[in-house]
Amino acid sequence: MTALLDIAYPAVTAAVAGAGAASRMVTIPIGFEMMAIITASVTGALKAREKQLDLLGAVCLAVIVSLGGGLLRDVILQVGNVYILNQPLALPAAIITAAVSFLIPSLLEKQDRLIGLLDIFSVGLFSATGADKALAYGFEPIIGVMMGFFTAVGGGMLRDICLGQTPAIFQRSNFYAVAAIAGAVVYVLMVGAGLSNIVALVACVIVTMSLRYLSLHFDIKSPVDMDIAQALHRSRRRVRNSTRPETTNRSVEELEERRERVQADIERRRHYERRKAALDKLRKHRKARAHRRLDI
Repeated sequence: MTALLDIAYPAVTAAVAGAGAASRMVTIPIGFEMMAIITASVTGALKAREKQLDLLGAVCLAVIVSLGGGLLRDVILQVGNVYILNQPLALPAAIITAAVSFLIPSLLEKQDRLIGLLDIFSVGLFSATGADKALAYGFEPIIGVMMGFFTAVGGGMLRDICLGQTPAIFQRSNFYAVAAIAGAVVYVLMVGAGLSNIVALVACVIVTMSLRYLSLHFDIKSPVDMDIAQALHRSRRRVRNSTRPETTNRSVEELEERRERVQADIERRRHYERRKAALDKLRKHRKARAHRRLDI
Protein backbone atom coordinates (compact mmCIF):
# COMPACT_ATOMS: atom_id res chain seq x y z
CA MET A 1 0.00 0.00 0.00
CA THR A 2 2.85 2.34 0.87
CA ALA A 3 4.55 1.59 -2.42
CA LEU A 4 1.33 2.36 -4.28
CA LEU A 5 1.01 5.70 -2.49
CA ASP A 6 4.64 6.52 -3.30
CA ILE A 7 3.91 5.96 -6.97
CA ALA A 8 0.61 7.84 -7.04
CA TYR A 9 1.65 10.80 -4.90
CA PRO A 10 3.85 12.58 -7.52
CA ALA A 11 1.13 12.25 -10.14
CA VAL A 12 -1.54 13.63 -7.78
CA THR A 13 0.74 16.47 -6.74
CA ALA A 14 1.43 17.41 -10.36
CA ALA A 15 -2.28 17.29 -11.17
CA VAL A 16 -3.14 19.53 -8.22
CA ALA A 17 -0.38 21.97 -9.15
CA GLY A 18 -1.57 22.02 -12.74
CA ALA A 19 -5.14 22.65 -11.63
CA GLY A 20 -3.99 25.51 -9.44
CA ALA A 21 -2.01 27.05 -12.29
CA ALA A 22 -4.94 26.66 -14.66
CA SER A 23 -7.22 28.43 -12.20
CA ARG A 24 -4.82 31.39 -12.15
CA MET A 25 -4.80 31.75 -15.93
CA VAL A 26 -6.70 34.62 -17.48
CA THR A 27 -10.19 33.68 -18.63
CA ILE A 28 -10.92 34.69 -22.23
CA PRO A 29 -14.59 34.95 -23.26
CA ILE A 30 -15.44 32.11 -25.63
CA GLY A 31 -16.68 34.62 -28.20
CA PHE A 32 -13.28 36.28 -28.43
CA GLU A 33 -11.56 32.91 -28.69
CA MET A 34 -13.80 31.78 -31.54
CA MET A 35 -13.44 35.14 -33.30
CA ALA A 36 -9.65 34.84 -33.19
CA ILE A 37 -9.76 31.25 -34.48
CA ILE A 38 -12.22 32.09 -37.26
CA THR A 39 -10.20 35.10 -38.42
CA ALA A 40 -6.97 33.08 -38.54
CA SER A 41 -8.77 30.29 -40.41
CA VAL A 42 -10.02 32.75 -43.01
CA THR A 43 -6.50 34.04 -43.66
CA GLY A 44 -5.23 30.47 -43.98
CA ALA A 45 -7.97 29.49 -46.45
CA LEU A 46 -7.36 32.60 -48.56
CA LYS A 47 -3.65 31.83 -48.65
CA ALA A 48 -4.49 28.30 -49.80
CA ARG A 49 -6.62 29.64 -52.67
CA GLU A 50 -3.79 32.00 -53.61
CA LYS A 51 -1.39 29.03 -53.80
CA GLN A 52 -4.01 26.97 -55.71
CA LEU A 53 -4.33 24.24 -53.09
CA ASP A 54 -7.33 21.91 -52.97
CA LEU A 55 -10.03 21.83 -50.30
CA LEU A 56 -8.10 19.47 -48.04
CA GLY A 57 -5.03 21.63 -48.31
CA ALA A 58 -7.07 24.73 -47.45
CA VAL A 59 -8.56 23.08 -44.36
CA CYS A 60 -5.17 21.83 -43.14
CA LEU A 61 -3.55 25.20 -43.74
CA ALA A 62 -6.37 27.00 -41.92
CA VAL A 63 -6.07 24.68 -38.91
CA ILE A 64 -2.31 25.25 -38.83
CA VAL A 65 -2.70 29.02 -38.96
CA SER A 66 -5.45 29.24 -36.35
CA LEU A 67 -4.30 26.59 -33.86
CA GLY A 68 -0.66 25.97 -34.74
CA GLY A 69 0.67 28.72 -32.49
CA GLY A 70 -1.10 27.38 -29.41
CA LEU A 71 -0.06 23.84 -30.26
CA LEU A 72 3.57 24.95 -30.64
CA ARG A 73 3.37 26.69 -27.25
CA ASP A 74 1.88 23.65 -25.51
CA VAL A 75 4.46 21.29 -27.02
CA ILE A 76 7.32 23.49 -25.84
CA LEU A 77 5.96 24.10 -22.33
CA GLN A 78 4.79 20.50 -21.77
CA VAL A 79 2.59 21.54 -18.86
CA GLY A 80 -1.16 21.78 -18.45
CA ASN A 81 -3.63 20.81 -21.13
CA VAL A 82 -3.33 21.13 -24.90
CA TYR A 83 -5.72 23.82 -26.09
CA ILE A 84 -6.65 22.16 -29.37
CA LEU A 85 -7.72 19.05 -27.40
CA ASN A 86 -9.23 20.78 -24.37
CA GLN A 87 -11.49 23.21 -26.29
CA PRO A 88 -14.07 21.14 -28.22
CA LEU A 89 -15.19 24.06 -30.39
CA ALA A 90 -11.73 25.10 -31.62
CA LEU A 91 -11.09 22.45 -34.26
CA PRO A 92 -14.67 22.35 -35.70
CA ALA A 93 -14.71 26.15 -35.93
CA ALA A 94 -11.41 26.19 -37.84
CA ILE A 95 -12.50 23.41 -40.23
CA ILE A 96 -15.95 24.87 -40.98
CA THR A 97 -14.56 28.38 -41.50
CA ALA A 98 -11.87 27.08 -43.85
CA ALA A 99 -14.38 25.10 -45.93
CA VAL A 100 -16.79 28.03 -46.25
CA SER A 101 -14.00 30.48 -47.08
CA PHE A 102 -12.60 28.13 -49.72
CA LEU A 103 -15.92 27.20 -51.36
CA ILE A 104 -17.61 30.63 -51.17
CA PRO A 105 -14.82 33.21 -51.45
CA SER A 106 -17.29 35.86 -52.65
CA LEU A 107 -18.38 36.27 -49.01
CA LEU A 108 -14.95 37.67 -48.20
CA GLU A 109 -14.52 39.98 -51.17
CA LYS A 110 -13.84 43.62 -50.27
CA GLN A 111 -13.39 42.67 -46.60
CA ASP A 112 -9.62 43.09 -46.49
CA ARG A 113 -9.72 45.92 -43.98
CA LEU A 114 -12.05 44.08 -41.60
CA ILE A 115 -10.02 40.88 -41.86
CA GLY A 116 -6.81 42.80 -41.22
CA LEU A 117 -8.32 44.47 -38.15
CA LEU A 118 -9.59 41.19 -36.71
CA ASP A 119 -6.27 39.51 -37.54
CA ILE A 120 -4.16 41.94 -35.52
CA PHE A 121 -6.74 41.76 -32.72
CA SER A 122 -6.24 38.00 -32.71
CA VAL A 123 -2.47 38.47 -32.59
CA GLY A 124 -2.77 40.62 -29.48
CA LEU A 125 -5.18 38.16 -27.87
CA PHE A 126 -2.99 35.13 -28.60
CA SER A 127 0.11 37.00 -27.44
CA ALA A 128 -1.47 37.66 -24.04
CA THR A 129 -2.80 34.12 -23.57
CA GLY A 130 0.52 32.55 -24.54
CA ALA A 131 2.45 34.71 -22.10
CA ASP A 132 -0.17 34.14 -19.42
CA LYS A 133 0.09 30.35 -19.57
CA ALA A 134 3.86 30.43 -19.17
CA LEU A 135 3.60 32.78 -16.18
CA ALA A 136 0.80 30.75 -14.57
CA TYR A 137 3.02 27.67 -14.53
CA GLY A 138 5.93 29.52 -12.94
CA PHE A 139 8.21 30.13 -15.92
CA GLU A 140 10.50 33.15 -16.14
CA PRO A 141 9.19 36.40 -17.69
CA ILE A 142 11.42 35.99 -20.76
CA ILE A 143 9.82 32.59 -21.36
CA GLY A 144 6.42 34.27 -21.07
CA VAL A 145 7.36 36.76 -23.79
CA MET A 146 8.65 33.96 -26.01
CA MET A 147 5.50 31.88 -25.53
CA GLY A 148 3.35 34.92 -26.29
CA PHE A 149 5.32 35.42 -29.50
CA PHE A 150 5.01 31.77 -30.54
CA THR A 151 1.29 31.66 -29.78
CA ALA A 152 0.61 34.84 -31.74
CA VAL A 153 2.63 34.24 -34.89
CA GLY A 154 3.56 30.57 -34.70
CA GLY A 155 0.63 29.55 -36.89
CA GLY A 156 1.67 31.88 -39.69
CA MET A 157 5.27 30.70 -39.38
CA LEU A 158 4.20 27.05 -39.69
CA ARG A 159 1.99 27.96 -42.67
CA ASP A 160 4.90 29.49 -44.58
CA ILE A 161 7.12 26.53 -43.74
CA CYS A 162 4.48 24.13 -45.10
CA LEU A 163 4.32 26.22 -48.29
CA GLY A 164 8.10 26.13 -48.69
CA GLN A 165 8.55 29.87 -48.11
CA THR A 166 10.66 32.00 -45.84
CA PRO A 167 8.33 32.89 -42.94
CA ALA A 168 6.87 36.34 -43.44
CA ILE A 169 7.63 37.30 -39.84
CA PHE A 170 11.36 37.07 -40.63
CA GLN A 171 11.15 39.33 -43.69
CA ARG A 172 11.10 43.11 -43.94
CA SER A 173 7.55 44.29 -43.47
CA ASN A 174 5.34 46.52 -41.36
CA PHE A 175 5.25 45.65 -37.68
CA TYR A 176 3.54 42.31 -37.08
CA ALA A 177 5.86 40.05 -35.13
CA VAL A 178 7.34 43.14 -33.48
CA ALA A 179 3.85 44.17 -32.39
CA ALA A 180 3.24 40.70 -30.94
CA ILE A 181 6.50 40.85 -28.96
CA ALA A 182 5.68 44.32 -27.68
CA GLY A 183 2.23 43.18 -26.57
CA ALA A 184 3.68 40.17 -24.74
CA VAL A 185 6.25 42.38 -23.01
CA VAL A 186 3.52 44.77 -21.85
CA TYR A 187 1.45 41.87 -20.53
CA VAL A 188 4.37 40.33 -18.63
CA LEU A 189 5.40 43.67 -17.12
CA MET A 190 1.89 44.57 -16.00
CA VAL A 191 1.24 41.15 -14.47
CA GLY A 192 4.63 41.28 -12.78
CA ALA A 193 3.69 44.68 -11.35
CA GLY A 194 0.68 43.08 -9.67
CA LEU A 195 -2.04 44.40 -11.99
CA SER A 196 -5.08 42.40 -12.97
CA ASN A 197 -4.75 39.86 -15.78
CA ILE A 198 -7.75 41.36 -17.54
CA VAL A 199 -6.23 44.86 -17.46
CA ALA A 200 -2.94 43.46 -18.75
CA LEU A 201 -4.80 41.60 -21.50
CA VAL A 202 -6.58 44.76 -22.66
CA ALA A 203 -3.30 46.72 -22.60
CA CYS A 204 -1.56 43.96 -24.59
CA VAL A 205 -4.22 44.04 -27.31
CA ILE A 206 -4.19 47.86 -27.46
CA VAL A 207 -0.38 48.04 -27.76
CA THR A 208 -0.30 45.33 -30.43
CA MET A 209 -3.02 46.95 -32.55
CA SER A 210 -1.56 50.46 -32.09
CA LEU A 211 1.93 49.45 -33.23
CA ARG A 212 0.50 47.68 -36.25
CA TYR A 213 -1.64 50.71 -37.17
CA LEU A 214 1.24 53.16 -36.77
CA SER A 215 3.55 51.02 -38.89
CA LEU A 216 0.95 50.87 -41.65
CA HIS A 217 -0.04 54.53 -41.43
CA PHE A 218 3.53 55.88 -41.53
CA ASP A 219 4.92 52.95 -43.59
CA ILE A 220 7.42 51.99 -40.89
CA LYS A 221 9.19 48.74 -41.73
CA SER A 222 11.71 46.59 -39.94
CA PRO A 223 15.30 47.35 -41.03
CA VAL A 224 17.40 44.99 -43.14
CA ASP A 225 21.03 44.91 -44.32
CA MET A 226 22.29 47.56 -41.92
CA ASP A 227 25.71 48.09 -40.34
CA ILE A 228 25.70 50.35 -37.30
CA ALA A 229 29.49 50.74 -37.41
CA GLN A 230 29.40 52.07 -40.97
CA ALA A 231 26.47 54.35 -40.17
CA LEU A 232 28.35 55.84 -37.21
CA HIS A 233 31.46 56.28 -39.37
CA ARG A 234 29.51 58.16 -42.03
CA SER A 235 27.87 60.29 -39.37
CA ARG A 236 31.21 61.25 -37.84
CA ARG A 237 32.62 62.05 -41.27
CA ARG A 238 29.68 64.35 -42.04
CA VAL A 239 30.18 66.10 -38.71
CA ARG A 240 33.89 66.65 -39.42
CA ASN A 241 33.17 68.04 -42.89
CA SER A 242 30.53 70.39 -41.54
CA THR A 243 32.95 71.81 -38.95
CA ARG A 244 35.73 72.68 -41.43
CA PRO A 245 35.99 76.50 -41.82
CA GLU A 246 37.04 76.38 -45.46
CA THR A 247 34.07 74.25 -46.44
CA THR A 248 31.11 76.19 -47.80
CA ASN A 249 27.71 74.63 -48.18
CA ARG A 250 26.10 76.05 -51.26
CA SER A 251 22.40 75.78 -51.65
CA VAL A 252 20.76 74.44 -54.76
CA GLU A 253 19.77 77.97 -55.86
CA GLU A 254 23.37 79.21 -55.61
CA LEU A 255 24.69 76.29 -57.63
CA GLU A 256 22.03 76.86 -60.26
CA GLU A 257 22.91 80.56 -60.53
CA ARG A 258 26.59 79.74 -60.88
CA ARG A 259 25.86 77.22 -63.62
CA GLU A 260 23.82 79.81 -65.53
CA ARG A 261 26.62 82.39 -65.25
CA VAL A 262 29.19 79.92 -66.55
CA GLN A 263 26.96 78.97 -69.48
CA ALA A 264 26.34 82.63 -70.32
CA ASP A 265 30.07 83.34 -70.26
CA ILE A 266 30.69 80.38 -72.57
CA GLU A 267 28.02 81.62 -74.98
CA ARG A 268 29.59 85.13 -75.05
CA ARG A 269 33.01 83.70 -75.81
CA ARG A 270 31.61 81.54 -78.61
CA HIS A 271 29.74 84.54 -80.09
CA TYR A 272 32.92 86.63 -79.98
CA GLU A 273 34.91 83.87 -81.70
CA ARG A 274 32.25 83.43 -84.43
CA ARG A 275 32.17 87.19 -85.02
CA LYS A 276 35.95 87.38 -85.21
CA ALA A 277 36.05 84.46 -87.68
CA ALA A 278 33.42 86.17 -89.87
CA LEU A 279 35.38 89.46 -89.90
CA ASP A 280 38.62 87.67 -90.80
CA LYS A 281 36.84 85.91 -93.65
CA LEU A 282 35.45 89.24 -94.91
CA ARG A 283 38.88 90.90 -94.82
CA LYS A 284 40.40 88.03 -96.80
CA HIS A 285 37.61 88.30 -99.37
CA ARG A 286 38.15 92.06 -99.79
CA LYS A 287 41.89 91.64 -100.08
CA ALA A 288 41.40 89.00 -102.78
CA ARG A 289 39.08 91.36 -104.75
CA ALA A 290 41.68 94.18 -104.50
CA HIS A 291 44.37 91.89 -105.94
CA ARG A 292 42.13 90.93 -108.88
CA ARG A 293 41.53 94.64 -109.71
CA LEU A 294 45.24 95.38 -109.70
CA ASP A 295 45.86 92.48 -112.07
CA ILE A 296 43.26 93.85 -114.49
